[in-house]
Amino acid sequence: MLQVKNINVYYDNIHALSDVSFEVKQGEIVTLIGANGAGKTTTLKSVSGVIKPKSGEIHFKQQPIVNTPSHQLLPLGMAHVPEGRRVFSRMTVEENLELGAYIVKNKVQIKEDKEKMFDQFPRLKERRKQLAGTMSGGEQQMLAIARALMSRPELILMDEPSMGLAPVLVQEIFKIIERINKSGMTVLLVEQNANMALQIAHRAYVLETGKVVLSGEGKQLLEDDGVRKAYLGA
Repeated sequence: MLQVKNINVYYDNIHALSDVSFEVKQGEIVTLIGANGAGKTTTLKSVSGVIKPKSGEIHFKQQPIVNTPSHQLLPLGMAHVPEGRRVFSRMTVEENLELGAYIVKNKVQIKEDKEKMFDQFPRLKERRKQLAGTMSGGEQQMLAIARALMSRPELILMDEPSMGLAPVLVQEIFKIIERINKSGMTVLLVEQNANMALQIAHRAYVLETGKVVLSGEGKQLLEDDGVRKAYLGA
């Protein structure tokens, strides 16, 4: 579904990504793990058209997209849940969901999808008329995910969905990601909580200072001594 080949990204003179390559197959959860500053968020932004790589190739469903801006990727079936949630704080939960479906023209479909999100995220249903900015971090993360799902994507990119959340909410967010994947959606996940990410990922790539240094099955990397020492506190 997604193929990234040798992308290079610069911030002025800083070489942020160096020949980064990876792939995501249909139906997988693939996670990118690494320390702060490793290039994980930059990689997602490059895939979703927020940043234009200086060189390299990105193909989504076998279509080259490296020069495609973000707003044109959403109709192709790619949605991005950004780091820090980025909900529209002065709008209600319901209005946020409706904005997530702005490319959908069928009002009946929007209404059906909205009710589906409320079924999947009961807490959002309870707060459907509440301003998004007044909700807890965990509730805002659920809203950010639900808003992305309103566009009916085939591939959803998630950037640090557990950041700043209490451990019990982290567990809940990861269960939601697994549930979304089991419904047939492909997931590309960036996550600092390497332990949780590797437990649910089919495959994983380890980034260090802008380079992919290791890859393999999620459970395989959980047992890797180097990964355990560097990212799992073992």
